[in-house]
Amino acid sequence: MKLITSIREMQDVADELRRQGKRIGVVPTMGYLHAGHLSLIHRAKEHTDTVITTLFVNPIQFGPHEDFDRYPRDLERDKRLAAEAGSEYMFVPERNEMYGAEHYSYVVIEKLTDVLEGKVRPGHFRGVATVVIKLFNITKPHIAVFGQKDAQQALVIQRMVRELNLDLELIIAPIVREPDGLAMSSRNVYLNPEERKQSVVLSQSLQLAQKLILNGERNSAIIIAAMKGLISLQPLAGIDYISVADTSTLQELSQLKAGGSVLISLAARFGSTRLIDNIIMIVQEH
Repeated sequence: MKLITSIREMQDVADELRRQGKRIGVVPTMGYLHAGHLSLIHRAKEHTDTVITTLFVNPIQFGPHEDFDRYPRDLERDKRLAAEAGSEYMFVPERNEMYGAEHYSYVVIEKLTDVLEGKVRPGHFRGVATVVIKLFNITKPHIAVFGQKDAQQALVIQRMVRELNLDLELIIAPIVREPDGLAMSSRNVYLNPEERKQSVVLSQSLQLAQKLILNGERNSAIIIAAMKGLISLQPLAGIDYISVADTSTLQELSQLKAGGSVLISLAARFGSTRLIDNIIMIVQEH
């Protein structure tokens, strides 16, 4: 696998791959790869000839009191794992290479970014959309693969690709979980043993919501209250939000309707570690 740090070199490589008739897949990451990331590389490999994994801890999507400085980093490990998963190139730019001394241009997606993560983390999705479109322009992919764990991010990028007429296909791959159900995340390494043990309640609360809906519950307030009740049994858990929303608009739903697609999502803290998780359901007739 070839490591590239220069934007110009990465664009030249992408141009040459396209001249050769190769289909390019890109998997954007912030590094510290885990099995979830590797599943995205595998998925990209299924649909393309060449996979580029990007690794960039994007400073403009972190708030002033978030974990940019302590975000886990291990480039040698990431290179090995990405290569083993089938990635031919890894693009690893420095901050100044991506943004220079001054940077005035940003991409803003409205409405979808005012809720959930966007409400709790102002400016986060401006940073996400900006870096993603830059990575698309640098790697010139035919296909880009993202994970469903970041459900709101996936929806924002889908909207951006469609409305800005970007010439690529998006694939949103399923969440990869630990054996006990915890969604895989680079931030899981922050958890101490007791926090890790209690954190499984997040996926359990989503399973509870799913069971309630399958059994005919259609009142979102009742579903959310049940999830909060379960999570609150774990003393180290602090809930940021629980949401039952329309999958395409992210508007909160008070009542679920048969045939509707529902995103049930949450964010919670265990000590200083903030975790997110979600499921998507089609509400059936009952």
